[in-house]
Amino acid sequence: MAADTELLVIGGGVVGLAIAREFALRGQDVLLIERNGRLGMETSSRNSEVVHAGLYYTPNSLRAGFCVSGKKRLYEFAAEAGVAIERCGKLLVATSEAEIPKLTAIRQTALANGVDDLVPLSAAEARALEPELACVAACLSPSTGVVDSHGYMQALEGHLTSLGGMVVLNTNATQIKISPDGTFAIDTESGGEASRLTANRVVVAGGLGASVIAKTLPYPPPYAAPSTYFAKGHYFALSGRAPFRHLVYPMPSGSWLGVHFTRDTAGRGKFGPDFDWRDAIGYEFEDADGARRAAFAQAIKRFWPGLPDDALHPDYTGIRPKTSRENSTVADFTIHGPRDHGLGGLVTLFGIDSPGLTSSLAIGTYVADMMLAARA
Repeated sequence: MAADTELLVIGGGVVGLAIAREFALRGQDVLLIERNGRLGMETSSRNSEVVHAGLYYTPNSLRAGFCVSGKKRLYEFAAEAGVAIERCGKLLVATSEAEIPKLTAIRQTALANGVDDLVPLSAAEARALEPELACVAACLSPSTGVVDSHGYMQALEGHLTSLGGMVVLNTNATQIKISPDGTFAIDTESGGEASRLTANRVVVAGGLGASVIAKTLPYPPPYAAPSTYFAKGHYFALSGRAPFRHLVYPMPSGSWLGVHFTRDTAGRGKFGPDFDWRDAIGYEFEDADGARRAAFAQAIKRFWPGLPDDALHPDYTGIRPKTSRENSTVADFTIHGPRDHGLGGLVTLFGIDSPGLTSSLAIGTYVADMMLAARA
């Protein structure tokens, strides 16, 4: 019996959409399913919307390579598709002499990643660009920007469907089995009703839920699908005029980039995210006693002493999928194909957080190449 679809993509965030679009561009029959009622309702719509340059990531890692190549492709795609995007630039700031070596190390990492446009700045040069900024040294990253993530996902969906791909919402994959004929049987739930889809090939790009569904597969020993851990971040909106034209990032701490200033393509300013481990997904804004707001204000005043009182207002939260619960390191993206897990026709993705948005088009190409090469 013929399968329902040649290729099933599980997960309708920005990465799943980019993967599905890439397969459709290559003439594949593609069906994408998403458990929520709209596309990109989880990590893809609850982030800073920053187009990252590729400054922080370990050289030769997937994060570094995808970020640098994906950045270029995202700017080009957005221009062609009419998606709002702005190459506004970012200032990395050292707010004490002790932080200058870290700033230097970031420049060296960026160069190793092929990012050669960083401009070192003195404190005076940084203040000439941003008069309200306080720092002892800085670097300008001119290729960093911001993008309308919702517009971007709509454009990806439009490309996918115009190429004959299908998108089905409110459909949660609960289990994946392998049929005797080698096809995949995917049990789904929608509106309280269970059903089953079949596919010749499957990509699991479920973000926060990737590990849950991937762990239902019967892998040959000793492979085991990675676990996903949840890192929650809060964002505070800034009332009034945004103080900076550029994005402003302090020095990172381990796997956390610190409370930074970003703005969207409409100029709306915000600060965040912070970093808290969670055992479950939950998007409530937690600051009943005001301690979180106070901690944000303290962090912000290190690079913006003029932050007005009562300028911060709770905005939104996001959850980042992580494959390691270590604060001191940034685990690489995890993308497993048949050579990793031993199952033909399957690619699984785990821990695709920042810079996943920037990297999405590059990830799509990588996954399609991996899948089609394995089939050949």
